[in-house]
Amino acid sequence: MTSNADSGRRSGKRVVGVSGETSNLWLRLLLLSSAAALAGLVVTSIVAAFINGGQGALSAAFGAALVMLFFAISLLIGHFVGRNNPSGAVGLFVATYFVKVVGFAVVLFVIGTPSWLHGRWFIIGAVVAVVLWQAAEIYGFSKARLQIYNDPADEKGGTDVSA
Repeated sequence: MTSNADSGRRSGKRVVGVSGETSNLWLRLLLLSSAAALAGLVVTSIVAAFINGGQGALSAAFGAALVMLFFAISLLIGHFVGRNNPSGAVGLFVATYFVKVVGFAVVLFVIGTPSWLHGRWFIIGAVVAVVLWQAAEIYGFSKARLQIYNDPADEKGGTDVSA
């Protein structure tokens, strides 16, 4: 049995039809996740500035910015690979998680601890960015329209339902 979603039967005030694929999934996720993490960064930095001044705000911003940078890398890789190999993009997306963790550690060890860094606000900024970024990604994926199965080929005769 095939679907007759093409027929455009009315469901309330809107026409129901074929939706097609989601365009630029990875870039849309990048925009959504960046906006969520940036909002959290602003709020965290304001709170940090009230409690520990500019040092706290800068530390929170630095922690969140590092998280956003490394998370953005994986979405950009997903975007460029996903155009040619959509199923391979998810595998590469998972593989870049390891690169993010190692890269984050390398940055922290290479830079060391600057004298201006307030450790507590650095961690709080990073954790807020991770939580909001991941929540936005999950939300974005849940709203994405991904084609899992190939559409059946149209048979001769033009009927929507096979007997």
